Amino acid sequence: MSSSIFLSRLDKLRQILANKGLDGIYLTNLTSVRYISGFTGSAGSCLITVDDSYFISDGRYDVQSKKQVNNMIRYIDFGDHISIIEKNNLIKVGQNLAFEGDHTSVSQYKKISDSFPNTQWSPTSMLMENLQAVKDDSELNAIRTAVEITDVIYKEILPMLKPGVTEKDVANQLVLRYRQESDGEAYNPIVAGGENGALPHAVPSDRPFKDGDFIVIDAAAKYAGYHADMTRTPLIGKPTDRHYEIYEIVKGSQQAGCDAAKSGVSCKEMDSITRDFIADRGYGKYYNHGTGHGLGLEIHTEPRMSQLSTQILDENNVVTIEPGIYIPGWGGVRIEDDVIIKKDGCEVLNKTSKDLVALN
Repeated sequence: MSSSIFLSRLDKLRQILANKGLDGIYLTNLTSVRYISGFTGSAGSCLITVDDSYFISDGRYDVQSKKQVNNMIRYIDFGDHISIIEKNNLIKVGQNLAFEGDHTSVSQYKKISDSFPNTQWSPTSMLMENLQAVKDDSELNAIRTAVEITDVIYKEILPMLKPGVTEKDVANQLVLRYRQESDGEAYNPIVAGGENGALPHAVPSDRPFKDGDFIVIDAAAKYAGYHADMTRTPLIGKPTDRHYEIYEIVKGSQQAGCDAAKSGVSCKEMDSITRDFIADRGYGKYYNHGTGHGLGLEIHTEPRMSQLSTQILDENNVVTIEPGIYIPGWGGVRIEDDVIIKKDGCEVLNKTSKDLVALN
C-alpha cells in the first residue's frame, strides 16, 4: 500500500483522539498496528501523538519494518516496548494518552502506569475497530481479490463432492489451493456433511459423504491480509421435497438480507429481516446465530448483525450476510455472501451461484 494511505489513516485517528480530548494513543493489538503502520510481523507496537508517530519492535524485525513502516520513527532495540519508549523519552510529562482497553492485560496496564506515573492513561473500547470498519479503496480491492480467489477455488473442488470422499479430504484441498493462490486460508475451513451440517462451526472429520447429504462448505481465501468469507451448501444425490424446502427458505432469507442492506440500516434490523423470514416459515428455532459480521484484517470485525447490536451500517462497511437452518440429526443449510455497503444498497462480491446444486 502507498504511504499516503497510512498518512490518511493517521490523520483520521488523530482527529478521533482530538475529539475525545486525548493527546495520543499507545497501540499494542497487532491488527491495529498493521492497519496504522503497515507492519505485518508478530512483535510491534505504535505510539501515536499529536505531532509524532513511533513504531517500536526488536532486532528480528529491523529489516522488515524498514521496508514496511514508512511514516513513523522506528525504534528497534532490546527489551520490552514500554522500556524502549521510556528509555527514549517518547512520552511527555502530563500527556493524556489512550490505550486499547480491550487488548491490554492487567499486568500490561500496571507496567505502563508504573513507568509513566505523570501520564494520564485512558482506556478505549472499539476505537480502532470502529475506525477500521469503514474501508478505503485499497482495502476494498484486497477483499475483492480474496473473494474472486474464493469463488474460483470453490468451483474447482465441486467435482470432489461424491460418496466416499471425506470432509477432511475436501478441507485439506481447499487449504492447499488457498495457500497456492493467496495468502492462505482466511480461517479453518468448515466442511460438514449430513448430520454434521447441523453444527454451525463443525470441524472437518473423517466422515465420508453419502447420497442425500447437504454439505455445508464455509471456506475462503485471504489476500494482502484481508479476509473473504463464503458459505455454500451443495447436495449429493437427488433432492427430496425437504431438501428443496429448507434450501429455498435459507436462500430467500439470505436474499432478503442482501436486498435490505444499505447505509443507515440498523444491524439489529438486518438480523430481524433474515430471522423473521425463516421464523415465518416455521424454522425460527433452527436459526441459532447472528446474520453476519464485518470483514477486514480479521475474519470477524465490526459491525456485527445480531439482536444485541446497537450499530448502524455505514457506507463502505464490508459485511457477511449468512443466515442458516440447522436441524439436529438431519443437517444444515447456510448461504453466505460478502457485501460492500453503499448509500442505496449493497454490492454482492461473491459470484458463485446460490441456486441449489445437486451433484449426482
